Amino acid sequence: MPEPTAMRAPHAAQSLLLAEGRLAALGWGRIGAPTWLALHGWLDNAASFTRLAPLLADALDIRIVAIDFRGHGHSRHVPAGSDYALWDYCHDVLDVMDELGIEQASLLAHSMGAAVACLLAAALPERVARLTLIDGLGALNTPADETANQLRKGLIAYRRPLSRPPRYPDIERAVAARVAGGVTALDSITATPLVERNTEATADGHVQMRTDTRLLKPSLVRLTPEQVLAQLACIQAPVLLIEGERGILGEREWAKQARQSVSDLTRYVLPGGHHLHLEPRGSTAVADKVASHWQQAAKR
Repeated sequence: MPEPTAMRAPHAAQSLLLAEGRLAALGWGRIGAPTWLALHGWLDNAASFTRLAPLLADALDIRIVAIDFRGHGHSRHVPAGSDYALWDYCHDVLDVMDELGIEQASLLAHSMGAAVACLLAAALPERVARLTLIDGLGALNTPADETANQLRKGLIAYRRPLSRPPRYPDIERAVAARVAGGVTALDSITATPLVERNTEATADGHVQMRTDTRLLKPSLVRLTPEQVLAQLACIQAPVLLIEGERGILGEREWAKQARQSVSDLTRYVLPGGHHLHLEPRGSTAVADKVASHWQQAAKR
């Protein structure tokens, strides 16, 4: 069990094991305070909220518990023959909610985590009180006429032998690889917390990635654009969407349709990239905007 907050450094993260040890997590803030759950993006982990969570915990007097989704960070990988479908992560969230006694959750979610949060809020609106989404809204989707091709790619990929987790001589080289090979741009300062949590030392002094390499395989099935928009329209909780100026949404036609589908959505665009909440300057700006928005909402 983690030691009481009063005995720890004010911003030190508390390491947690949840769901019978299946899921790892990090916690910030006063134990006993209202708890928000934080959901990270694809190939990231709970350390995605290392810079933002302490600021929000102080500003709103809340506790934030950031989950490592299955196959990510320190959480267990799924058994052989299993898949990492987007909706499976909803069970991770519900398992943590049940263990922590959270009847109705406030979700703080980035990228893929935002997609998971939207799925959960649409399917089980009674379990979600509010959504704070960072540079993500709705699920990655595939047009209906591409369904067979998507399944083909997934089946072929899953039949191939698993690749070995990447290894690097040291953490600096691992960080450099993440910066060079990331799907979205981020610098070494931003990437370091993610890489540190996602690596483990090997017997020969190297570092090896913890992430399940099956996460790199194509999804077998994706929702269609129409399904995603219909789900967004089912969200009843108020939504605060924080986007980065260099993020993945912006004024793309799909992003406009997604935002218009949500009945109660407030949007802010702040300086920064896709991981603006983890950027040293961006995290402060995001915390200020999130705290002020929900504080004002509580007064209405």
